[in-house]
Amino acid sequence: MNKEKEVEAYLKNELPEEEKLKYEIAQELGVLDKVLEGGWKSLSAKETGRIGGLVASKRKENER
Repeated sequence: MNKEKEVEAYLKNELPEEEKLKYEIAQELGVLDKVLEGGWKSLSAKETGRIGGLVASKRKENER
């Protein structure tokens, strides 16, 4: 999905649960505005890694 379509789907609350989780975590970390403006590629490796780690943790937590 390209950036514009993904942002539009996010704003309409039409994303799959996995994608919603990424956006929720980006918001918690304070980088959601950066993602909405420049897409996921605008994040640093550190920011991306932090989001990935938190997604994995929450996914594991939800399996219990």
